[in-house]
Amino acid sequence: MSMMRDVRQENYAFDCVSLGEVMLRFDPGDARIRTAREFRVYEGGGEYNVTRGLRKCFQQRTAVVTSLVDNEVGHLIEDLMMQGGVDTSFIVWVPDEGFEKHVRNGLNFVERGFGIRRGTSVSDRGNSAASQLKPGDIDWDSIFGKLKTRWFHTSGIFTSLSETTGALVLEAVQAAKRHDVIVSFDVNYRPSLWNRVGDRQHFLKLQEQIVSYVDVFIGLGLAIEKDQKVFQSLDEDVYRKRMSDVVEQYPNVKVVSTTVRKVLTSNQHEWSAMGLVNGQFYESMKFTKLPIFDRVGGGDGFASGLIYGLQTSDDFHVALNYGVIHGALTMSTPGDNSMVSFRDVLAILQGEAATIIR
Repeated sequence: MSMMRDVRQENYAFDCVSLGEVMLRFDPGDARIRTAREFRVYEGGGEYNVTRGLRKCFQQRTAVVTSLVDNEVGHLIEDLMMQGGVDTSFIVWVPDEGFEKHVRNGLNFVERGFGIRRGTSVSDRGNSAASQLKPGDIDWDSIFGKLKTRWFHTSGIFTSLSETTGALVLEAVQAAKRHDVIVSFDVNYRPSLWNRVGDRQHFLKLQEQIVSYVDVFIGLGLAIEKDQKVFQSLDEDVYRKRMSDVVEQYPNVKVVSTTVRKVLTSNQHEWSAMGLVNGQFYESMKFTKLPIFDRVGGGDGFASGLIYGLQTSDDFHVALNYGVIHGALTMSTPGDNSMVSFRDVLAILQGEAATIIR
């Protein structure tokens, strides 16, 4: 496909730009949120995690479009993002209102599960700066046209934060298509977000409008809103049917891909991926008993590897394996984000044993 080429030969400022909320993550380590006396902090957000993985593991030039409050917490999140190497030039800073806050930085409290005890994520993001972004706030023609961006990534999480963020995503994907930018969209279904939507039919219609501009669709499709039991099924025929439905409904979509996860315990999963390209189904390598340290960000790690593979390889099976390996490695470390190198990905792809490197 035309998207599968080395973008570094082109005059692009960015290999990928993402749009989404970046929150401050509070991690109690081995403890629980309700009994914690101290937390470690990380930055995280579904869309940002993808561009951070592309930067840190795959050494791509990436940026994030988001919004933060201009206070000490906002600058802590910025500092963490700067350590991740993602360009922060497109942060929309909003003034700190002091005690009477109508805008704030989003927080996310995440505890890891263990054995039969499942993990928990408690987001505290109401009235966040990112959720108040709206059409007209971002100069997309400059980002996509003047500066030149190869790839744009966003997801259903940011789309569902508010009426204005959904409209902003639609504005962004329309601008991306004006400038021939490849668009990837991760459904990232979150019941906690979708359940709070007032007019659900309006929201679903908006999602469908957005997908009509998408090239690479990650997830099982908007049908998951209507049939969660089918979504939870591990029947490969169901996955193939859902992917086929996406291509049939949206002929603009060139690639459909999804992770396939079966939770054995909180610390052990079956993990693989499937994809559909040009009418042909692909399956990645499979981890039958993958040890999990922190599952948050695994899907974003998958998206990072998939995007990198699509940009640099003519073999979709390679791209799929980059994704599933990088996602697996992302879940081997704490926090939302990738802490691995491309060398780590290649070592697993080439079947090297997990022995110490001396």
